[in-house]
Amino acid sequence: MFENLSDRLMGTVKSLRGQGRITEDNVKDTLREVRMALLEADVALPVVREFTRKVQERAVGQEVMQSLSPGQVLVKIVKDELVDVMGSANEDLDLRAQPPAIILMAGLQGSGKTTSTGKLGRFLKERRNKRVLLVSCDVYRPAAIQQLETLANQIGVEFFPSSANEQPRDIALRAVDHARKHGLEVLLVDTAGRLHVDQEMMGEIRELHSVLSPVETLFVVDAMTGQDAANTAKAFHDALPLTGVILTKTDGDARGGAALSIRHITGKPIKFLGVGEKLDALEPFHPDRVASRILGMGDVLSLVEEVERKVDKDKAQRLAQKVQKGKRFDLADFRDQLDQMMSMGGLSGMLDKLPGMSAVPENMKSQVDDREIRRLIAIINSMTTKERRYPDIIKGSRKRRIASGAGVQVQEVNRLLKQFSQMQKMMKKMQKGGMAKLMRGLKGRVPAGGFGGGMPPMR
Repeated sequence: MFENLSDRLMGTVKSLRGQGRITEDNVKDTLREVRMALLEADVALPVVREFTRKVQERAVGQEVMQSLSPGQVLVKIVKDELVDVMGSANEDLDLRAQPPAIILMAGLQGSGKTTSTGKLGRFLKERRNKRVLLVSCDVYRPAAIQQLETLANQIGVEFFPSSANEQPRDIALRAVDHARKHGLEVLLVDTAGRLHVDQEMMGEIRELHSVLSPVETLFVVDAMTGQDAANTAKAFHDALPLTGVILTKTDGDARGGAALSIRHITGKPIKFLGVGEKLDALEPFHPDRVASRILGMGDVLSLVEEVERKVDKDKAQRLAQKVQKGKRFDLADFRDQLDQMMSMGGLSGMLDKLPGMSAVPENMKSQVDDREIRRLIAIINSMTTKERRYPDIIKGSRKRRIASGAGVQVQEVNRLLKQFSQMQKMMKKMQKGGMAKLMRGLKGRVPAGGFGGGMPPMR
């Protein structure tokens, strides 16, 4: 998300960073470009006007004019106002209630509401250590109940059964009773969606809200609908006391207009972003971190949290001890490293969070392709245990068998083995003389195999 907006804003503010003097004229020129960038990102017009007005007011004040580096200060002002537009800070779910804490999920059909219910259930189970119950009150779409039950089984939480011939109100009340009797802490209620906002739908969900008194009422909306997402959220908020928004399909939205419009138009915070199809692809929304990414400053905090959460610490410790003791680094170890990288969103997902990546030319960024990493994993998986431990035994007939099993050409198996050989040499240098000796040996050059000698060649 935000790729297009980030590119435009970075190009605009980059010219100001080194400015020794800021005038009203060049502030106006800059804001004209910022305004165009926001409108192209499908940000709602009232939000654009308010944003540029606030930036201009601060930019022509003493804060900038008397600064030793006014260009840098102006960039900071743009960042601060981006944060302010999106809500200042992350607003967590309020689960302080007599169990079960009830969360009501609302949204249009096709917004990803049922999937988001499953993702949120997994988030609460794994990151908040909550005992969760899922229930579907969507009696109009027969597949919705089965879909939520499947998701509940996949994430390992309890599911309360319902059927299409029941009333949503009755289903919800029975689910609450079940949760209380069985000591479940959070109840997630998936509701029916429609293709558009209508009175029947609003009446039904208002009744559910009335009988349940949920601690959270979350509106699920597709980020790819741009400012229409904000307008739909407002229509729901006018009919229902929303407490927050889940913005879905953000991995497919290069504009980001919805994220920059929703808070201003509805007054309600974005609490989560859906960042992919997998059930762990739900992230808390941090406006300050998102603003940093938009302006090319990276998001190291999120990257560190992701590493903490997703890297298998036991495996990492065992590998470190293995290298220290001088034991052979083999292809099974290499595969583990690639698997861990993919669990964090792949190389492209990690690079997106690193500061300074906005300065890397687009043609170089486009060469980073996670499909190459998946191909390497497939090749290693096609090997026997003995071949992974002793790659030197992999000769002609073995190479052909491995290539056939992985669905690749023999040349790609050769390339992998060459890259792995380079990585083994690097590991040996680390064993003998530590990192300092390794870096001296590299002399600032990247090995032929890519980053660390182990990454795939970038094409």
